[in-house]
Amino acid sequence: MTTEYSGTGDPARSLALLWRTREPASRRGRTDLTVDRIVRAAIEVADTEGLAALSMRRVAERLGVGTMSLYTHVPGKGELLDLMLDTVYGETVTSAPPTDGWRARLEHIARESWALYLRHPWLLQVATTRPPLGPNLIARYERELRAVDGIGLTDLEMDAVVTLVGGFVHGAVRGAVEAAQAAERTGMTEEQWWQAHAPYLEKAMDPRRFPLAARVGAAAGEEYQAAGDPARAFEFGLARILDGIEVLTRDRPGADTPPTGG
Repeated sequence: MTTEYSGTGDPARSLALLWRTREPASRRGRTDLTVDRIVRAAIEVADTEGLAALSMRRVAERLGVGTMSLYTHVPGKGELLDLMLDTVYGETVTSAPPTDGWRARLEHIARESWALYLRHPWLLQVATTRPPLGPNLIARYERELRAVDGIGLTDLEMDAVVTLVGGFVHGAVRGAVEAAQAAERTGMTEEQWWQAHAPYLEKAMDPRRFPLAARVGAAAGEEYQAAGDPARAFEFGLARILDGIEVLTRDRPGADTPPTGG
């Protein structure tokens, strides 16, 4: 699987493009070619063809322009990837979060993030330990922090909580994305795969050697009709994480106060 890394572009150029402090003029007179159009085309390539297909040449083909014309607006693939990330992050900062307590707000944020990964599966192939420091990423972070502001957490605990929830969603959604991709590429649903393999596994595996795996696996397989259920695992895990945060904040003032700001 292709892995790309954010934050590999030139810092000055990347930040100028992310914050739109400079929009280069086209040397070829293509007034219809803009940074936004290039980024949208790149996202479409990644969404429909996968991250491995992403290149400046492929984006140019999608736009019907020469490859070199892109470089007038975006210096290279590193900067383009940062722009793509910040653009899709903007999809999670438009709706108003719930106002009935921090738990509902965090749950809303987690579900938005889950849906974002399903819309743009290539996000799972981008390592963002050096994130694109654009306006949408910062707005997203601000929004996440507001969800837990005023509930008794220290600043570092607030950062840790939103990192915990984000990391959980990132890991949990991978199974859902991979299951969807497997079904698309093999033409076989998870249920069909399980029904084809389960009878042979039952014959091959000695339950006396693996008593817990046999018992629990049989119960799970019967319930899920698959090797696993990523959506159910997400629901269970998210609830347990929120339970843990509730324990952490239980005796602290302001646990159910609305967030500050808009």
